[in-house]
Amino acid sequence: MPTQYWRSPETIERLNRLERPGFALEFLRRNADYRRDFARAQRQITREGADPKTVRSELARRWRLRCRP
Repeated sequence: MPTQYWRSPETIERLNRLERPGFALEFLRRNADYRRDFARAQRQITREGADPKTVRSELARRWRLRCRP
């Protein structure tokens, strides 16, 4: 979702219906530090050839993320 729609009434209504995991994801998507860190991790994988699993694990550790299958 483009950032210009993040404060629209429709978006706020949708956020109010989310449960905790969905709300947490939306919070991260709006966090500028997280977005920069995520972009840096993606660059490490695509441009520098870093191991994707290692880079993603480090990103998850820094942000204390846990993903469930």
